[in-house]
Amino acid sequence: MPGSAAAGSVAYPLEFSNVSGRACHLSGYPGVTAIGRRGQRLGSPAGHDTTFRPRLVILRRGGTAHALLTITEAGNFPARQCRMRTAVALRVVPPNGAHPAFVPLSFAACSRKGPLYLHIRVVRPGVGIPGVSQ
Repeated sequence: MPGSAAAGSVAYPLEFSNVSGRACHLSGYPGVTAIGRRGQRLGSPAGHDTTFRPRLVILRRGGTAHALLTITEAGNFPARQCRMRTAVALRVVPPNGAHPAFVPLSFAACSRKGPLYLHIRVVRPGVGIPGVSQ
């Protein structure tokens, strides 16, 4: 899961692939939370980046969609509000999904609720390409 950097943040395309035998659909925002070394959730869940409006994405068998996740450097937030810790994974739930996936990724995270250091866009059709995907 390579990232694309911007000043004070890095963006990652999270990909959702249909591995079932029939078409399915996604619409809206995935749920994303940082996970700490002991399996605990760190800070607030990802805020919604409203750059694009949600729309229905139909995934045919073998099809892929993506949502762009931006992680803001935790050091940008006041230390008392953030209480920085190391995240070891992301907990990702597809829109309208019930089963989370855990994506290994180590990064500095805020352990306190409040600072929005994670931002997720709506699911969009196609494969996410670092530095190009919207």
